[in-house]
Amino acid sequence: MSSVTSSWRQRRQAARTRRAIDRALARSSSPAMRDELLTLANSGPTFR
Repeated sequence: MSSVTSSWRQRRQAARTRRAIDRALARSSSPAMRDELLTLANSGPTFR
């Protein structure tokens, strides 16, 4: 697999992950849950 294809797949996966986190934040019921979701998202390898 070429590096261009690999890079494209990584960007697509990161975009899917960001959208999933955005949806979870929108559905969260409390500020504490939002804080927890943001903490988990920021500790994940996708966002480093």
